[in-house]
Amino acid sequence: MNNTNDLYNRWLAQPDLDDAVKAELVSIAGDGDAVTDRFYRDLEFGTGGLRGVIGAGTNRMNLYTVRKATQGLADYLNASGLPKKVAIAHDSRHNGALFARETARVLAANGITACMYPRLEPTPALSWAVRYLGCGAGVCVTASHNPAKYNGYKVYGADGCQITLEAAEKILAAIEKIDCFDDVRLADFDAAAAAGRIVTIDEKCLDDFVQAVYDQRVGDGAGIDALKLVYTPLNGTGLECVKKLLKKLGVTHVTVVPEQEKPDGDFPTCPYPNPEIREAMQKGLELCDKVRPDLLLGTDPDCDRCGTAVPDGKGGYRLITGNEMGIILLDYICRTRLAQGTMPADPVAVTTIVSTDMAAPVAKKYGVELRRTLTGFKFIGEQIGKLEAEGRPERYIFGFEESYGYLSGGHVRDKDAVNATLLVCEAAAWYAQQGKTLLQMCQPSRPREGPQTLLAVLQAALTIPHQAFPGLKQTLPPLLPLLPRPFQTAGGRTQAQAALATLEPVFLPLQPSLACALQRQGELVQALPVFAPQGPEQLGRVGRGSRTNVGRHVGQGHVHFMADTGQHRDL
Repeated sequence: MNNTNDLYNRWLAQPDLDDAVKAELVSIAGDGDAVTDRFYRDLEFGTGGLRGVIGAGTNRMNLYTVRKATQGLADYLNASGLPKKVAIAHDSRHNGALFARETARVLAANGITACMYPRLEPTPALSWAVRYLGCGAGVCVTASHNPAKYNGYKVYGADGCQITLEAAEKILAAIEKIDCFDDVRLADFDAAAAAGRIVTIDEKCLDDFVQAVYDQRVGDGAGIDALKLVYTPLNGTGLECVKKLLKKLGVTHVTVVPEQEKPDGDFPTCPYPNPEIREAMQKGLELCDKVRPDLLLGTDPDCDRCGTAVPDGKGGYRLITGNEMGIILLDYICRTRLAQGTMPADPVAVTTIVSTDMAAPVAKKYGVELRRTLTGFKFIGEQIGKLEAEGRPERYIFGFEESYGYLSGGHVRDKDAVNATLLVCEAAAWYAQQGKTLLQMCQPSRPREGPQTLLAVLQAALTIPHQAFPGLKQTLPPLLPLLPRPFQTAGGRTQAQAALATLEPVFLPLQPSLACALQRQGELVQALPVFAPQGPEQLGRVGRGSRTNVGRHVGQGHVHFMADTGQHRDL
């Protein structure tokens, strides 16, 4: 049934239709555009699971699309040799608890034990629970740091990583066979709980997660009890675990931003609750002006990203970028572990192809093997899994990506803002003991930001014949004035302008990290090819939240990615 009006009418005619869904459908009666937008496609399922606007229809996040996805997941698990047990968590977003409950009902009806956290918890706590409880999969209901109108359904494999492309394709194939009204098995929640098919994850699991984070301490803790912090969970899930960790560390001078302390799916203080942007951290910065802390820490709603601000030496506070903090923490971990004799043989650090080039000289300085992966922390998690499979899990010492994701241990397989809180506090205290600040330590990485990133967009864009990307001519001009003067031609035009005028490709020298252009300029550049100097092994997904088509310049040895970047970033 492809006609959107037919789908609309079928949904509206369902007996016992959810009241909120029915009310929305009734409200758009006769509005062809509104009906089409809700029914012209199904929400896409991929390695990040589902993500979309909350509402009625096949192209929305609602209890029917969640049930359908879960039935597909259940069919996939029951056809596999994986444990028939799934861990479930949710964050503070609207309908999070409802979607988690519906997930549990479908799993229970399919003979799969659903293990639910009793309240909202961070995404890394879900990754932890999957392995801790011996589950075959995990589901976290979250849309990370997207605006309040979104929710999502992130699926994890038995290894605690987000699912692989192969697993996602198998689950999608199962989902596509299902009618969301006729083919979904659904258990009564209370009856399934009484029968032991839906169980509550006990407090020990979460406490052991916090302890596992605490066990990742690198230094001796000297001076950490003197730290003065302002913390914001951005109305999300981080407060409980972060406060438990800070108590273990002995950090007692903590002021929580009151407007952002309690879970609130409306995120009333900022439309985009992302610690990467100043607007989300503004309330914290304002409180810093009154409290004068050593650190401002902010975790996003599902507590897997961590943002930081420090005194700027001029009476204010300066936000530290994800690349800067990644380098600070890498350097701190390496120097401290070497000093204390805890550095393993053949240590490995992992980052992504879109993260700063500064990681390479730092790793080289300390004799650390640096591995670069495709964009997405699941690829860093895969590297941890590979080391574990080789019997050398201790080789992994740190992983980071420029989008404020950090992890220093194998306790989880996703970025962990609780772990990041530990590391940032440890590093700040250690450098304070040396008479230095985090701001001083991040200065060397600043030249990597700014114009070089914009140049990356242009350079990357010009590595593919324009006939293969007709929209390029209209997309690039707003960026052209930002191209540095060294790349101007004798005729007064930049090489980029010359290429656009002739529709001929220009090949400029590129660096491995230049793919970061997609991350920084995604809202301006909707689709740009990204050069992958690492070779064919880097073929795959690049832009956060993007779906990529891979091509190769025949006979030239150039590999590129066409990435259609959207507003949804990787979870």
